[in-house]
Amino acid sequence: MDSLSQNADVRKTKAAFTHVLIEIMVSVGRARPLVRDLLQLEEGSVLLLDKRVEDLVELYVGDRLIGMGVLEIADTGEQQGQLCVRLIDVNDLGPAGA
Repeated sequence: MDSLSQNADVRKTKAAFTHVLIEIMVSVGRARPLVRDLLQLEEGSVLLLDKRVEDLVELYVGDRLIGMGVLEIADTGEQQGQLCVRLIDVNDLGPAGA
């Protein structure tokens, strides 16, 4: 197989994955309560996080950090009022370990 054929095969394989849905997890902060405090949580309780509202949030695919952003509320269109993330930094999304 010549290199042109191999390149075409690689492009077809990559193209097949461009339509696969993935889940991105947005981490807004962490809480570290004592077990006794956790057991006392009830509706209306407030759980204090280690971040402030204006701090950057982290975006993950699986356990891989893919970027950072800020929380916003969409103010136009059909998504008005929807919580969203404005990307501030996007990590190199090449192969893991590369």
